[in-house]
Amino acid sequence: MLTLERAKELNDSMVTEEHLRIHALNVSYAMGAMARHFGENVEHWEAVGLLHDYDYEKYPEEHLQHTKEPLLAAGVDPEDVRAILSHGYGICTDVEPLNNMEKSLFTVDELTGIIQACARMRPKGIMDLEIKSFMKKFKDKRFAAKCDRDLVLKGCEMLGMDVRDVAEICIEGMRQHAGEIGLLGTEA
Repeated sequence: MLTLERAKELNDSMVTEEHLRIHALNVSYAMGAMARHFGENVEHWEAVGLLHDYDYEKYPEEHLQHTKEPLLAAGVDPEDVRAILSHGYGICTDVEPLNNMEKSLFTVDELTGIIQACARMRPKGIMDLEIKSFMKKFKDKRFAAKCDRDLVLKGCEMLGMDVRDVAEICIEGMRQHAGEIGLLGTEA
């Protein structure tokens, strides 16, 4: 099973840009929160989340095409590699998310971008971000326009959950690490 320590080691070998490292952490902490929700192994899900964009910095136009072989060669479990590949379903892979981990990763990848953008606009960052405020921004397609809301909604549908519920889980997961991911706000 992929550990957080090993995921960090592998991710650090490929990802150097700060915004990509922060994104990986956002997804990792959201995945940990989703794992708690489903009664799964938090560290394992966080590790998969941390490693999800392993090849993106070096191969943005060929995202996830340079992930499978290197990660398998590095000893990452084939099921974890499959989960990572599944987050690109319908975009850059044909690996359909089938279990809760895969469906969660597919969903939170884009969702965390919107959460981060919301939190960055607030004096107290993510610390006082409420679901009502988030949903207002989620519905405004001009806000964090690069984040694909249709993918988020598709993922929520796969999970059989409402976007409000998934967002609340992810906000709470990210809130616990606000300092590390730069979301304490301007008042901190």
